[in-house]
Amino acid sequence: MNKQALKEMVCKTIDEQAGRIIGIGDKISRNPELGYKEYKTAALVESVFEELKLPFENKIAITGSKAVLKGKSTKARVAVMGELDAVLCPEHPHADIVTGAAHSCGHNIQIACMLGTAMALKLSGAGEQFSGDVVFMAVPAEEPVEIEFRQRLREEGKIEFLGGKQEFIRVGAMDDIDMTVMFHSTSRDDAKVVTHGSSNGFIAKFVKYKGREAHAGGSPHLGVNALNAAILGLQGINANRETFKDDDCIRVHPIITKGGDLVNIVPADVRIETYVRGKTMEAVLDASKKVNSALQAGAMAVGAEVEIKEIPGYLPRSGDPILMDLYRANAEAVVGAEHVVKGKHGTGSSDIGDIMHIMPAIHPNTGGITGRGHTKDYEITDKDLAYIVSTKLLAMTVIDLLADGAETALEVKAQKPQMTKKEYLHLWKVYTQQVDTDN
Repeated sequence: MNKQALKEMVCKTIDEQAGRIIGIGDKISRNPELGYKEYKTAALVESVFEELKLPFENKIAITGSKAVLKGKSTKARVAVMGELDAVLCPEHPHADIVTGAAHSCGHNIQIACMLGTAMALKLSGAGEQFSGDVVFMAVPAEEPVEIEFRQRLREEGKIEFLGGKQEFIRVGAMDDIDMTVMFHSTSRDDAKVVTHGSSNGFIAKFVKYKGREAHAGGSPHLGVNALNAAILGLQGINANRETFKDDDCIRVHPIITKGGDLVNIVPADVRIETYVRGKTMEAVLDASKKVNSALQAGAMAVGAEVEIKEIPGYLPRSGDPILMDLYRANAEAVVGAEHVVKGKHGTGSSDIGDIMHIMPAIHPNTGGITGRGHTKDYEITDKDLAYIVSTKLLAMTVIDLLADGAETALEVKAQKPQMTKKEYLHLWKVYTQQVDTDN
């Protein structure tokens, strides 16, 4: 059976399973969970793997899993990836009333489409004609939030990185994978599918200002106000913004997660979380040094102390051109060339950028959304486009790679990656050591 016939057969199966795919996405949306805590979502994913009789591993990087659909031979292994976690957005209509988590970024769509692709390739029998394997991955913690919580997990030895894909790399879950395909939803109204494009990398910081308690009304002169130190540090960051080059796309956006203990006590424990983002890691490191200097200056100004813990963030994203051209051709066939556009550089970040540094990978965008990501107005308004078209594009791209003797997958596999796994892990140690500060 040729590729086109396989695609038609698989797309027919996806149409037949459309209600199930959308239902999975809706169920995940009603049960949002934050990174490294996605136990209900992980259980749902594993139940589908079991139903499809796909052998799988679970509890990878705490909540992740991977299932394998074997082909008739294994010339290459293609990962189809989805992200388990939600983001904090307590005002979203589907937010968890206890945690404030909400799927206002579309990861529920990703998981549903990853599972939909598994259903389509298995139930149609298409996978039996592949000269390679498809590995379906549910990955935790793409949203790099709750830095203090994740820092505790790091200190306990449970994780080393903020992001689940990075942890998949570290623990060896990507060792048997040759290339990765995934997508993300978008609310752009000028296109149904966006391909190509790139995005920022970043380093994360957990900052703790230490002062000295005193009665805020009776004897403030005996205290050292850590909140004042933090405010001066943040003002110092703002004073540096005009020194960031426009072409470097620097973004620094700190939040104070703890401003003190009681209103009548001089604050002695103040905490900040922030990222320093940029188009290249060289730009990130340069901006990060300026941010650290500003934070230190705030402490020095009032006689406080500051501890700055550098945590590996994500590497910049730029997808593989061969894989992206395959995806784009399929998108044009499904939604029409006039509805497919090429993206530009975006200033957000994703840990798929780290995957892209060790193997060919793509991260295009599909529409069906209105509202802004990570906000209360984010809503799925075209479920066919968001879920069903996205599933078809993933499955069709896998067919392009692994049908006909996996000739195209072998071409992609033959490319030399930007770095080895060993080089990747070492690089993050170098990056964080270069800017490590503990004053």
